[in-house]
Amino acid sequence: MKLSHVYIMTNKNHTVLYTGVTSNLLRRVYQHKTKFYKGFSSRYNCNQLAYYKEFTNIKEAIAYEKKLKAGNRARKENLINEMNPEWKDLSDGWVFDIE
Repeated sequence: MKLSHVYIMTNKNHTVLYTGVTSNLLRRVYQHKTKFYKGFSSRYNCNQLAYYKEFTNIKEAIAYEKKLKAGNRARKENLINEMNPEWKDLSDGWVFDIE
């Protein structure tokens, strides 16, 4: 079974939120941390994983991502506060053995 994730990245001051969807959360978080792609998340230093949700169906994940992106910041903050009230980097301690 192939899993997909919707996730929210933030910067160290939590002033910016980036919402995305991926079929490989480990690799995608690594790409954010290393600024692999030049764009919004690299420009605003979104390198901390604040929230994620797992899906077994990519279409459901994409629909959820669109719903989050269409919503306001307060809704995203509420999701983060439910899962991660201290806004810690949820990827701390992950081993990024990416090639």
